[in-house]
Amino acid sequence: MKYRTLGRTGVKVSRLCLGAMMLGAWGNTDPVECRSIIDAALDAGINFIDTADVYSDGGSEEIVGRALAGRRDEVVLATKVHGQMGRGENRSGNSRRWIVAECENSLRRLGTDWIDLYQVHRPDPSCDIDETLGALSELIRSGKVRYAGSSTFPAEQIVEAQWVAERRGRERFVCEQPPYSILVRGIEAAVLPTCQTYGMAVIPWSPLAGGWLSGRYRAGLAPDQLPVSSRIGRMPQRFDPSLPGNRAKLDVVEALAVLAEEAGMSLIHLALGFVQSHPAVTSTIIGPRTLDQFESQIGAADLVLEGDVLDRIDAIVPPGRTINADDGGWLPTSLTRPWERRRTPGT
Repeated sequence: MKYRTLGRTGVKVSRLCLGAMMLGAWGNTDPVECRSIIDAALDAGINFIDTADVYSDGGSEEIVGRALAGRRDEVVLATKVHGQMGRGENRSGNSRRWIVAECENSLRRLGTDWIDLYQVHRPDPSCDIDETLGALSELIRSGKVRYAGSSTFPAEQIVEAQWVAERRGRERFVCEQPPYSILVRGIEAAVLPTCQTYGMAVIPWSPLAGGWLSGRYRAGLAPDQLPVSSRIGRMPQRFDPSLPGNRAKLDVVEALAVLAEEAGMSLIHLALGFVQSHPAVTSTIIGPRTLDQFESQIGAADLVLEGDVLDRIDAIVPPGRTINADDGGWLPTSLTRPWERRRTPGT
């Protein structure tokens, strides 16, 4: 396993990061196998684990915390805050009130005294970024958090956060965690260059595009033969194979499968190698649900694709293009709420 520096922090992290979203009620409910996946990752040299409070309503953090008992110092541990946790108007978002309270909850679930990387899971249009950075700065100065980061922020908000941190004397985001895969290349236009400009680490999520690049989704399969993702109920726009945007992904996968075979590797390794080949990427998050899935991915830890293979990928999915726009992560409310872009008649 090779290691890279997390932005300009001096902290070394493995080129693959174990994502724990599928450990728990959202994916694998077998605590023994979940523990085995974490142990296998550590034994393979992975020293970077990423989770979030919302994953399985805190269950993922609890699983990770139990698995790291006695091995905490070996791991750069990352989690996130923003999503709705339980009932109540103020149990989500990026306010100081919620961040400070939820950090305590995450520390308890993780069974640790500190979080290495505390990330803001999504932007919050209702909250001033200075409010968010102020709360994170206090947590860092108290020793409960070591570094702060963002996740799925557009380039303009990454820039704003850097400027506010400089001008207001706040701790800055040291990394960004965006969606990135062969099927989801939108961040190549602005997010990745922006992170490079500010010396930020990049730790992409969903390099297998939520499983679409696992080899299990194929165009020749009948609808009832395609995998039934546990996320289809929560995110049908991304996982329902009957929708046009997802059918388009199947056609692309077929072309990529041919390329992978000709390149002498699995489609999974092609997908992971693609993400790792971008010079802005620090560590790629893998999110296995089973030990078999982990073993199918760990072999790509040191893989970087040759230029001719990357050129052929560019011919299949042009740089900067996202096949299904719903896979691109967070969208501003100005695009998702019609009433924000329509003047009320008579005004």
